Amino acid sequence: MAAHYELKSAANSHFIFNLKAPNGEVILSSELYTSKNAALNGIESVKTNSPHDEQFERKTSTSSQPYFALKAKNHEIIGKSEMYTSEGAREKGIESVKKNGPIATTNDLTT
Repeated sequence: MAAHYELKSAANSHFIFNLKAPNGEVILSSELYTSKNAALNGIESVKTNSPHDEQFERKTSTSSQPYFALKAKNHEIIGKSEMYTSEGAREKGIESVKKNGPIATTNDLTT
């Protein structure tokens, strides 16, 4: 299986997408979008911004778990990762988004 974005409907007529690695694991989850078009624009923003390390913000949760956020050029968060068990695992997650984000296809599950 190739890397892909899954675009899905969410509650209250919102939309969300997940970037999945070739092994099927979610490597980035989007924020909620109020329209399908906005979510598709979010996917395009991930494709544009994910190759650039400076667009990733490395963070630590309140429970001391590493994770990351991918930001657009306007500093808005496009998506976040899962919580990782180590900083090394977080870096592998970032590398996966850098590699797969620009080339992943989109599976529209809203239809």
